[in-house]
This record gives sequence, structure tokens and C-alpha cells, in this order.
Amino acid sequence: MVQVWYPAQAGTGKRAPFISDARILRYMAANYGLPGFTLQHLKYVSSHAYSGAEISSALTSYPLILANPGFGSSRFLHTSQAENLASHGYIVAVIDHTYNTFATEFPDGRITTSTTNDLFSPDHDYRTESGNRDKLGKVLTDDVTFALDQFELIQSGQIPSQLKGRIDLGHVGVFGHSIGGATAYDASYDPRIAVGIDLDGGLYRLREREGLRKPFLFINSESEFERLKMMRDNHVYTDTELERLGNTREWMDQVTEDKKLELERMSATVASGGQFLYIDNTEHLNFTDVQFISPIFRMLGITGKIAPERANAVINAYMLDFFDMYLKNQGGILMKGPDSRFPEVKVSTSLLYSRNKPA
Repeated sequence: MVQVWYPAQAGTGKRAPFISDARILRYMAANYGLPGFTLQHLKYVSSHAYSGAEISSALTSYPLILANPGFGSSRFLHTSQAENLASHGYIVAVIDHTYNTFATEFPDGRITTSTTNDLFSPDHDYRTESGNRDKLGKVLTDDVTFALDQFELIQSGQIPSQLKGRIDLGHVGVFGHSIGGATAYDASYDPRIAVGIDLDGGLYRLREREGLRKPFLFINSESEFERLKMMRDNHVYTDTELERLGNTREWMDQVTEDKKLELERMSATVASGGQFLYIDNTEHLNFTDVQFISPIFRMLGITGKIAPERANAVINAYMLDFFDMYLKNQGGILMKGPDSRFPEVKVSTSLLYSRNKPA
């Protein structure tokens, strides 16, 4: 399933719900270890988009952005990002990667749930886990390739759609969160994709490819930045830390090895245009609309201390600026360095270099 947001003609269509099928809410609750009734209020929430609206006549065509949710997530948890980009002149397609979402409903009534959990087990050694993540990653990347193929058919009229002839396939971007961010990076090797953004996602298939030489933006949570910093600095974990993490020393040594390779890959990519940033007081799920659902998530530490509205505003501003820079040849101001309007954002390119090299 792929949900598409696009610039709409004013006064057309009807207000779209935030959740297209409320049956998936009990699966979402279970995903967070909550009773099935706890998230039912979301079925009463409207989005800011309009279903079936006519595409805006303001421009003849609009750049396309493909988006990828994280592991056990859902396309609707990137609604605020999709709406923001669409309102600034982009066609945004968020892909529900079947079996990697907590639940996906199809038009014929079927509901699929997550089965990719089966790939990961505490009984596996690190290389098995890492190999399984690479295998899953290839499927996710192939989903992006397939979706882009379909948009080419829509553009040419081979698949009926009001988007026929309105997609600027010469300017295609991609973004994603968590493993979806890694998918954005991996999918960007496709020559049809010009630029990408990774929201707090560790990369996969690092040993199968050379570094990506293409403009790319990495935006991390403060927690992930601190973890990467520890890896770069060869942090020696205490027994207490290892016990808290539930990992062996051998496991963490291999994680460190892979993360250093990841930093090398990111360094090569940022050198080709882009930036490496993190946002103060954020956690992993501040990059999704989970942060708006309940203050309980903040209390549990699932989201950070930053106010959800502020986190969303910051992330949207940087995503838009980056895509505008490369897909519309405008903007790019926020890519030049620290900005007083966004003191939470830290440019951390120095992390991509070893400690004895200049930042």
C-alpha cells in the first residue's frame, strides 16, 4: 500500500481521517505493549488533507518524494511530514512495506501484520542478526524501486490516475525513519533518485556497495548521536552497561566495527553535498507522529524532552530546506551551518572523522 499526498486545488475533496481504517489501531496498541482500547481515540482525528482532491493547477508538474516508515511503524505516522511537503509543492508517496508495519489494511479488507520480527532473535549471533537486517533491507529497497516504477507508469498514463503528466520524474527524492532511513540511503543508489534524507536510521548492506556519492542529509536524535560518538571513540563498556544493554562484549565490539564503517560511508556521502545533524533533547520516535499521540510516550522516554510541536517544526523546516535546495534549486539556507532560529539543531559533521583528523 502506498498513500499519496499532493498539492491540491482549493475547495475540492473532503477532509481525510488521520487513520484510514480504525481496525489497525488495536495492532498499534499491541506494538507498544498497551491494551487494545487505548488508541481508539485516533479514529476521531482528522488530518489536514482532503481525500480525492483535484491536483493543484499552480504548476504543470511537481517533484516526487518517496518515504519509508521504520520497523513496526506505519505510513500514517509520517502524515505531518507528508502534509508539510505536499503543501510546499511536492507529491509525497509514503510506502507501507508489507509485513514490516504493525498492520496494513488493503482495499479488499485484508490486514497484514508484522512478520519481520521473526528475523531477529536474542539467540542469534551478531553476524546472523546483521545479515538478516541486510536481507530485510534489500526487500525494503526493492519496494522503493517498484513504487518508483509504478509512478513512471502513472506519469505515462499506463496506470490511470489524475497524476498523469503531473509528476516531475527528473527531480525525485526519498526519505525515511529508522530502518526506513537506511532504505532511503540504499534506494538512493538508483540513478533516478537525486537526493535523500535519513531520519535517525542506521545503514544496512554496507559491505555490498561503495559509498554513496550523492547529496544526502542525516538528521539524528541526540541519543543516537551520543551512541555514535561512543562508538567512534572506542568506548569500553563496563559489565554493568553491557548487562543493561543485554549484549555481550563481543557483540558490542562488532557493533562498533560496523558503526565505524557506517561513519566512513556517511562521511563520503556528506562530502558529495549534504549535512550531518542532530537535534537536542530528541529520542528515536520524535521523528514520527507517535510524539503527538499521548504524553505517556514522553513519560516513558519513548520520545524526548523536546515539545512534539517544536520537534516537528524543526524537522519539517530542515527537510523542506534540503529538498528545496536539490529538487527546486531554491532554499538551502539551513544547510550552511547553525541557525539562530533553530538552536536545538547541532551540526555534527566532526563525528564523521576520526579524532586525529580536522573536522
